Amino acid sequence: MSRRGLLAGAGGLGVAAAAGPVAARQITPHALADFYAKDGVKGVALSPSGERIAIIREVHQGRVRLSVLDVLDAANPSAPPKRAPLGDVDCESMAWASDERLLVRIALGGRGITERTSARSLGSTTAEAVISRRMVSINPDTGGAVVLFDNEPQRMRTTRNLGSIVDLLHDDPEHVLMMAPTQARRINALYKVNVMTGRAEEFERGDFDTVGWETRHGVPVLRYDINSTGNTLEIMARAPGERQWRFVRRMRIADTLDFEYVAATEQDDVILVSARQEGEDVQSIREFNLRTGVYGPPVASRPRSDVSGGLIDDRGVYLGAAYWNDRLEYDFAVPELAPHHRAMNRFFDNSCNVRLVDIDRTHNRFLAYVSGPNEPGAWYLYDRAARSFVNLTPRTALQTERLGRTEALDVTTRDGAAIRAYLTAPPGGAPGPLIVLPHGGPELRDVMNWDRTVQALAAEGWWVLQPNFRGSGGYGLAFASEGWGRWGDRMQEDVEDAVDHAIKARGLDAGKVGIMGSSYGGYAALMGAVRRPDLYKAAIAICGDSDLPELLANEKRGDSSAENVAYRFWSTRIGDPEADAAALALASPRRRASEIACPVMLVHGVDDPIVPVFQSRRMKEALDRAGKSVDYVEVRGSGHADWEDGVELDLMTQYIELFRRVFA
Repeated sequence: MSRRGLLAGAGGLGVAAAAGPVAARQITPHALADFYAKDGVKGVALSPSGERIAIIREVHQGRVRLSVLDVLDAANPSAPPKRAPLGDVDCESMAWASDERLLVRIALGGRGITERTSARSLGSTTAEAVISRRMVSINPDTGGAVVLFDNEPQRMRTTRNLGSIVDLLHDDPEHVLMMAPTQARRINALYKVNVMTGRAEEFERGDFDTVGWETRHGVPVLRYDINSTGNTLEIMARAPGERQWRFVRRMRIADTLDFEYVAATEQDDVILVSARQEGEDVQSIREFNLRTGVYGPPVASRPRSDVSGGLIDDRGVYLGAAYWNDRLEYDFAVPELAPHHRAMNRFFDNSCNVRLVDIDRTHNRFLAYVSGPNEPGAWYLYDRAARSFVNLTPRTALQTERLGRTEALDVTTRDGAAIRAYLTAPPGGAPGPLIVLPHGGPELRDVMNWDRTVQALAAEGWWVLQPNFRGSGGYGLAFASEGWGRWGDRMQEDVEDAVDHAIKARGLDAGKVGIMGSSYGGYAALMGAVRRPDLYKAAIAICGDSDLPELLANEKRGDSSAENVAYRFWSTRIGDPEADAAALALASPRRRASEIACPVMLVHGVDDPIVPVFQSRRMKEALDRAGKSVDYVEVRGSGHADWEDGVELDLMTQYIELFRRVFA
């Protein structure tokens, strides 16, 4: 089944005859600016009954930005929508509180300047400086709206974030649970808020370091407390009817998969969580008893594949587990849903990732977000009864046939291990230069999905390689641990072996290879330039580490206790700063800057909370002292590569200019 066909019934889902093959023709790649054109869609949501679809769009009338709400009849989604203007506001997210009320979180702000400094001047750009967030409850029939917490004018004047929903309270259509600071603004509390009137009443207070809750049918059962340095969470649990919270586990904030709430169960004191137990290789979904703290056996688990989350319907009922292989897959707890997801995948020739976002209470209508290596992303409505699959947000800026094609490679490393890599060809597929793009983390992984950076580079006529080296996440702890203590050698060797494989397999130009990456990928780019001056013609490091002993010292700074989870995490993965001092120095690009032969570009957000900006500043100093070619860019007012599209477009222009220069 393909998107050219007509969707038939699920189970034996057939198709109408597809159109004939497209005649061969010259492929014109997209211009760089095309990849940054906005489609105007800010969000899509399916109502609990499945009868309504809300779409928030951003339109421009001259120089005026206007956000609008379109409400569609799900039984006839092609009919003209009912439209309500929202004004010149930034709509960040939305959810249906009931079929009669839609909640929209808006960011209110004034125009500010994001400054950027560089060895080559970038000038400045206008950006939105967020002042506050508010949750607005909208009547989709009349367009009438109320602001939640509107009964507390002092709080509205003094509190920046009043837009955090904790529980939509599916059985109470008039209320939601929200988190907000108390009037004294010293601690966070839960508030029961009326979505019809905006009136809020305090429901439960947290501790001085509480930053969030999870609830079961409106009853708080998990609480998240943060440490003083802001890098570690303590998870507390409490069964319904109990008063005292009990400690569950402590984890690094970035390790969301270490323990993650998934869904409630039919038992009051049992929830489903995603967790990896001591001695287990993979992350699984399992029961967790709130009263005893005991975990049950996995209810969803795959060998050598970490679960990436749970699938629930509008009422929070668990429907299955999500996994990433090359593409997104589900193991359904409700077997009858499996053929429908297979049908959606066949609609895209099994080439895209069909992520189920909203499922109505009767499991008849599904809202899916579809993306893929050459599919930028669109929202679709799947209707079981009507046997239809409708694109709700057609795109026009990017055309699939003008994008690069991605293939999966099985790479055998020099020591006989097997790793996976993804290779994207430029439109037309002619042999040429290669850009290596190692991912961040490092315990993340690449998959076959939309990646704007990959396609923007491919449009220049370059091949792009994304290797999942040992030390990557998603494949289980055993695979990840093969990179522990091996940042400067094994993990780099895997990248080099993937490069060699791609060059030989596709006849690429071995004399024109560049490397770039963000976070750990930035470190890998710099270390690659150190190790292989014969291979890489340019290296671009974005928010990357350059000195491993300094990285570890920074994690330990301010908390030298045994409870410093972040420090323990990194010292386990990188090495002990005393016992492994010599190896860590050897694996630090800053300390080997004199060995780099290619031009280097360093980019860093000044307010980066993950990798401090001093890592790039000191790398620049080391390259300058060694007389090397380096271009340095700081993005002020930004953190860990979280800059706006305008800044990203300016930077991508510079990345491309550098690679063009060295490939000439």
